[in-house]
This record gives sequence, structure tokens and C-alpha cells, in this order.
Amino acid sequence: MHSQLRALFYGLVVALAPATGFAATCGGDFGAWLQGVKQEASSHGVGARGLAALDGLSPDPSVISHDRGQGVFRQSFEQFGPHRVAPLLGAGANKLRAMGSFFDRLESQTGVSGPVLVAIWGLETSYGAVQGNFATIRSLATLAHDCRRSDKFREELFDALKIVDSGAMSASAMRGAWAGEIGQTQFMPSSYLKFGGGQDLIHSSQGALTATANYLRGYGWSKGAGWEPGQPNFAVIKQWNNSDVYARTIAYFATKLNEMVK
Repeated sequence: MHSQLRALFYGLVVALAPATGFAATCGGDFGAWLQGVKQEASSHGVGARGLAALDGLSPDPSVISHDRGQGVFRQSFEQFGPHRVAPLLGAGANKLRAMGSFFDRLESQTGVSGPVLVAIWGLETSYGAVQGNFATIRSLATLAHDCRRSDKFREELFDALKIVDSGAMSASAMRGAWAGEIGQTQFMPSSYLKFGGGQDLIHSSQGALTATANYLRGYGWSKGAGWEPGQPNFAVIKQWNNSDVYARTIAYFATKLNEMVK
């Protein structure tokens, strides 16, 4: 449910300029499309190890079902936020206290406040407990082949292949949410390449939280400034996820945590 939720409010795709000459056309025969993708990925600098992750791939119909079934989550903040946050508050406050020295160091390095990071962590995966078990490359290939958002997911697929090609993560270990998010705070592959810094996002909570702080800093987080709607850092939270409902829920959760640990 929680990794699904991240996909619902999808907002982390970073578009890259497509390569010329090998553009794979969405739809149609998947095998033929995949051959075009291999050529295009190679032109993006993906080597043999990354390209091998595409061998024998087939589309995942359940991913398309998830993608088409998002309308049920069109809720207001009042309907979604407090209800979603309430069962996570106690554990979040405990983690904020137990990892206080880590969050203090991270804030001194990045400026990002611990309560915001814990709020994101809790909302995304219930503190790493529910990261999703979809094969990331298969999911991304399925969504890239589908014509609804083909360009976005094709570029994310190339970035996932680059991660595998680099040796940072094997294709078999790269598992997460249905829309391609990876790890305890659900990074898209493009964001992992930009802000992951080689951290283990799946098994290491500190690695995932460090990468998340780097992400927020990269989008202009202002140390010591507020994060509620209308305050400077709320715009940065919306860079994490552009849904106003989701961003407000992160801010609400972080404020509640901050009040609990004072």
C-alpha cells in the first residue's frame, strides 16, 4: 500500500533529452520494441551488464492495472492527511529520538530538518517496512512500452540500466514500487543517480535518509526556514512530490513530529 501510494502522487520524473536515431515507438509488439530500446540505451552509454538486464523481459500486466487504477485516491487533504499520519506518529517520534545524533549531523551538513525526513520515510514505506516487491526494470519497461507516459518512463528505464551497469545494484536486487521507485524513501532511478551518492537505499535507513536530505538540499532547502504551506521550504517539499495533498501531508506530519519531540 505505501509503495503504491508513492506512485499515486508520482512527481519525481526528470526528463532527459532523447537520443536520435534509435527512438523506440511505444505500443505494438513488445519484443520488437525492446530491441529498439536496447539500441537506444546503448546510445545513452549503457554497457553490456546493463543491457543484459533487458534479456528475456516481458511486460507486467499488473503494473498497467495499478497505473490505470489511481482515480480512487483523489482525496482532499482533510480526507487523506490526518488519517494517513495518525498511525505513523508514535513510531516516527521514537525514531526521531533514537536517531537524534544522526539527524543532528545530517542537518548540520544539509540544513534539512529531521522531522521532515522522518515524515517522508514514514509516508513512503512505513519506515522501510513496505518498499514494494515489483521488479523495477520490468515495471519501467512495461510503463515505457505503454503509450500513456512512454517518454518519461523510457528515460527512467535507461537510468535504472545505468545503475545496474555501474554495479551499484543488480537487476535482481532492484525491486520496489510498481512505478519504479526504489528504497526506503522511494527514489526514482533518475533521482538516485543525481542524489543517491552511492548510498544503499534499500537496506540502510541512514543511507536512504541521507540521499533524501541531499535531494531536498539540491532543490533549495533553506536551513531553519519553515516547511508549512506558504513558508519557504514548502516549495521544496513539492519538488519531492508535486501533489498539494501529499506535500501538505508531509508538512503536517513533520510539524506533529516536531511538537512531539520538543
